[in-house]
Amino acid sequence: MLETVFSSATAPAAYDAVVIGAGPVGLACALEAQRRGLSVCVVDKGALVNSLVGYPTNMEFFSTPELLEIGGYPFPTAHYKPLREDALDYYRRVAVSEKLTLRLYERVLRLEGGPGAYEAVTEKGRLAARYVVVATGFFDVPNRLNVPGEDAPHVSYYYKEPYPHMGQHVVVIGAKNSAAKAALQLVRAGAQVTLVVRGAAVSDSVKYWIRPDLLNRIAEGRIRALYNTTVHSISASGVTVVTPEGSCCCPPTTSMLLPATAPTIACWRPWACRFRMTRPVLPRMIPKPSKPTEPASFWPVPCAVDSTPASGLLKTAVIMPPSLPVN
Repeated sequence: MLETVFSSATAPAAYDAVVIGAGPVGLACALEAQRRGLSVCVVDKGALVNSLVGYPTNMEFFSTPELLEIGGYPFPTAHYKPLREDALDYYRRVAVSEKLTLRLYERVLRLEGGPGAYEAVTEKGRLAARYVVVATGFFDVPNRLNVPGEDAPHVSYYYKEPYPHMGQHVVVIGAKNSAAKAALQLVRAGAQVTLVVRGAAVSDSVKYWIRPDLLNRIAEGRIRALYNTTVHSISASGVTVVTPEGSCCCPPTTSMLLPATAPTIACWRPWACRFRMTRPVLPRMIPKPSKPTEPASFWPVPCAVDSTPASGLLKTAVIMPPSLPVN
């Protein structure tokens, strides 16, 4: 197994904490725990900040740099708002500077043991730890449509860049920020875009500088929008949709499915872990529950440490015994 250990210390037989998820929040949790003298290992099923790796090329964040910073490290950028590539480099430099122990491309299958003596069972081995921090994120797993054909080779839940689709029919399903930005980039790269919208209009949650642009492109006919429309099935011949006027077929070369993403809660259910939601707060350290019900319960909060971005870039849950020190 490949373990990236930026620290020169020998790996312990059991870590004080294992952090599952190497996204911004997972890294923030790991570095805060390590600064307090705890041995920490970060394990992730994919790359470092894997969700960001999957973002579109040169994607601009909605947040300004200071809201994405962790661990007190400044986030320098030449732009008012950083690009995907800026963030990838920034979080890599933070991990290297903090000498974090990383085990990447290693999926955690289940947890065993109990309070103070957990074992994270992975595809490649076992990681013993007193505590486990779960920071598996919010932006990596799409909400599937569950329609026939959505797993076909020409269908994608992830948008990367518009250039391969010049002169092609592309069906974009959804009408929030990701779908809106994809549709605009595609049409400007020469694609013929159909936007399938379940509601009666483009969502009001689309950013105020994106929504008018999209509506204007629809009004001038460069983007075809089908409102109050749902997807029935996808095949090589096109996307069959149900509109208020009846069924019709959109003839795509490519289908982009861009519905909202969902937290990875489902993957924890086989571990027999219960969830108890708390009021969102920004504590200085991992919060200590006043009345824990089960030693292996989750206490999810948007941010687990004071260096985590206030925007709650990713979601974090903590598995901890009642005696977890917080001072």
